[in-house]
Formats: sequence, structure tokens, C-alpha cells
Amino acid sequence: MKFEGTERYVATDDLRMAVNAAVALERPLLIKGEPGTGKTMLAEEVAEGLGKRLIQWHIKSTTKAQQGLYEYDAVSRLRDSQLGDEKVHDIANYIKKGKLWEAFESDEQVVLLIDEIDKADIEFPNDLLVELDRMEFFVYETGETIKARHRPIIIITSNNEKELPDAFLRRCFFHFINFPDRDTMREIVAVHYPDIAKDLVQEAMEVFFDLRAIPGLKKKPSTSELIDWLKLLLADDIPDEILKDRDPTKAIPPLYGALMKNEQDVHLLERLAFMHRRESR
Repeated sequence: MKFEGTERYVATDDLRMAVNAAVALERPLLIKGEPGTGKTMLAEEVAEGLGKRLIQWHIKSTTKAQQGLYEYDAVSRLRDSQLGDEKVHDIANYIKKGKLWEAFESDEQVVLLIDEIDKADIEFPNDLLVELDRMEFFVYETGETIKARHRPIIIITSNNEKELPDAFLRRCFFHFINFPDRDTMREIVAVHYPDIAKDLVQEAMEVFFDLRAIPGLKKKPSTSELIDWLKLLLADDIPDEILKDRDPTKAIPPLYGALMKNEQDVHLLERLAFMHRRESR
């Protein structure tokens, strides 16, 4: 079975090839790209497209690799021993299974998402090398080895906040999601809003891509932000004529808060509009 995309997700040919190549090689698929380009959603759609259960492990700055395997709650065991609780005699009662353990012991193949791995400590990827390579790990407290019944399809996302170790990269199949071109973006919009007026989409996309092309923007608007902006334009019934009026002296688009997420970028647009007004005098 191959991934061909889904009704809710527009997957380019190279992205579909990357997913299927990673599955064939039995390697983790490392996905990089701008925030808002659908990296996390890809795992959800791969699971749906292949008919697999999805297990999600969202990484934070405080996340440790060990948490993906298991955690031993020694404090609770000590407390229960002081209270004379019978379950204290079975140490397994104090083992909390992590997402990798859950994926390894599944009776059928699952899709495992390790989301935003670059948020964690620099040693985090290295600490998972052996487990992801051998598909097994040892539980020291119980003396058992947990082996994957079925090798999960692993999708790892990164926003490029940190460089990942070479040893980790060697074990992955890599794909960078390029920012969608205009034709692909129209397809994405059509998936979310199949009945939207073409004129509104055309004018909104002109504004959107013009914004992205402005030099010096700290944060360029993303695909997900365009989708949110279109939702607001539809909700407020804003006519496309307003978007057509791209007067450089009025640089900030309506409902700009869906597109611009940084006050420095808003000030940049205001300065550009001010400069155009001065030049037009």
C-alpha cells in the first residue's frame, strides 16, 4: 500500500515519493519546512491514507528521550511502601509507558509522529539512535526487553531551530517541504473552501504573496495563516474589490492579524506605506 495523499491534504509528487521511500526503506522520515506548511498534518494524513493508527509524541524543550520509552515513578512506590500498599511488590505498577513503547507493543503497524524534535535538547536525537535503529529497548527496572512487534512508520518533524546530529540524520530519509507555489496553493485552498469565489481567492493570494515578497519581514505569513485569513474574509463578507485596491499608501491588508504575527512586521508595513505617501506628494 502506498501513500497517495488524501482528500484533505494536497501532497506534491515529491512528498508522496518521500513518504513511500521512507516506508520502503524502513527509515524514519525527517520532514523540515517553514512553520505552517503542514508537517504535522502530514503524519495525520499518512495514517489516514494507509489506514493506520496514529500515535503522536509532541516534543517540548523539557522533553527527554527516556520519556518516549518509559518513566519509573520511584516516589509513588516509596509512598505506597510506607502505606503498606500491596501493589508495591510489583514494580511494573510504577512503570509509565512512553509513546515508543506504545508503538512497539501495538498488534498492528502504526504511524508514530515525533513532532518538532528540534525543540528538545541537542542530545535528544542521539539518545534515541539505538532504539530507533534496533526497534527495541531494555527496561532496567523489570529486566525485560521491549521489541517492536511491527516496525512503526516514523515521521519526525523539525522547524530547523537547531541542527540535528549527523549520526541521527544518517538514519533518516530526509525531505524538505518547499513553500507551495501559486498553483499548489490554489489546490490547498480548494480543499479547505471548495465553494469559495475564485475572484476572492485570486485577490487574496496576490496580497498574500506580495506580503511574503516584502524584504525584511521577520515572519512571513504561512499557508495555515492564509487559510485562517480566508476564513475571516468569508465570515466578514469582505468583497474582493477591497483586496484589489492595492494602494501602496495603505500597505496593511484588512484583518491583517491573521497574517502578521509580529509587531515589527506591522511597523515595517506602516513605514513602507508612509514612505509611499511622502513620495506621492
